[in-house]
Amino acid sequence: MDGYEDRGDRVRSFVLGGLLGASAALAAGRRRRRRRSRADTPAGLAAFEDAPCHRELVERERTAK
Repeated sequence: MDGYEDRGDRVRSFVLGGLLGASAALAAGRRRRRRRSRADTPAGLAAFEDAPCHRELVERERTAK
């Protein structure tokens, strides 16, 4: 009897885990993400060139020379 109960527990755990995983996958699939177009956000270092701290650093380097 003990072997049967252990097997039943494992099957129940497997089924519950599968249901939980499937529900998480469905919830993630339904979630909508807003994507920014690539034209809106520059890539690489260009993304930082307009930052105030970068502009300040460039200005300091110009005046130091």
